[in-house]
Amino acid sequence: MEARFAELLAGYCLEAAPGETVLVEAEAPALPLLPHLKRALLERGAYPLLRLSYPGEARDFLLHGGRWLEAIPEAEWALYEKADKFLRILSAENPLEMASLDPGIALKHQRAWRPLGELRLRKRWALTLYPTVGYAVGAGMGTSEFQAYLERALFLDQRDPVAAWRELAAFQEGLTRRLAQGKTLRLLAPGTDLTLSVAGRTWVNSDGRRNMPSGEVFTGPLEDSAEGEVRFNLPAFVGGRRVEGVYLRFRGGEVVEARAEAGEGYLREALATDEGARRLGEVGIGTNFGLDRPTGLILLDEKMGGTVHLALGRSYPETGGRNESALHWDLVLSLKEGRLLLDGEPLLVDGRFV
Repeated sequence: MEARFAELLAGYCLEAAPGETVLVEAEAPALPLLPHLKRALLERGAYPLLRLSYPGEARDFLLHGGRWLEAIPEAEWALYEKADKFLRILSAENPLEMASLDPGIALKHQRAWRPLGELRLRKRWALTLYPTVGYAVGAGMGTSEFQAYLERALFLDQRDPVAAWRELAAFQEGLTRRLAQGKTLRLLAPGTDLTLSVAGRTWVNSDGRRNMPSGEVFTGPLEDSAEGEVRFNLPAFVGGRRVEGVYLRFRGGEVVEARAEAGEGYLREALATDEGARRLGEVGIGTNFGLDRPTGLILLDEKMGGTVHLALGRSYPETGGRNESALHWDLVLSLKEGRLLLDGEPLLVDGRFV
């Protein structure tokens, strides 16, 4: 898997070119992938700069970082300024590493280091995931079973993965054209009746260049348009803890009621991040039917065919969204028992496109 995965990342996702510096960030469990990735980047004339974290390093930083939690070191600025492209490989040994920490600490750090994240987003970047034992356990799968699941999601089980991604991109292009003609989305499911306006906003075709695996189209809803309630029925690992059963009620685009069956403390801290954290920055529709069961991993679950996800916080400027926040948290709703309506007409019914 590793050699083909590396080729997909270096060639299709990053389109690495001669003379470019590519900053690669990963945790130790992804070590088997890195030699293949370094060779693939070097063969394209790029210079790979590998930054490997040990398991629990993020927790150590939050516990012992002191003033650096809110002050960006000059060395970090220099590294991000000099890099031409970025690749982040999610590869946690234990996705619940920070479950016992005060969630406010991590969110405070995230808010203070936001300018560094904005610098990264202005350049070419990609985000992917490596199949660790911790992710497999969290998904309720055996290690080899989870690896096979991820290979299917990445289209690495196909003879030509790049051709498969281009085929999905073509389907999504048609979907974005259809959505661009509409003005109003309505989500209907058990515990959910939510209306959003997307009039005048741009739908983006997410075809694996930024997220790998991908398989979604997304936009930024009008910031004051969300009305109604939504109960997200898929759990997620976020901020080093498990959050599930999130319920939100919106009025005038703002969250006016919030609760969760698990992780409610994190939910409340997240909503208090800043003014923009209580409004939506994104609505996305999953199209990747290679992902056929939830894992708790947002990068995967938000791409599942037949799901819709809503992000609290920051908008992506390319959609026309204007919401600003240090937070961008995707929450996923499966529509296996539900509907998505576009201007009153069904677009998704019971998890399938109409």
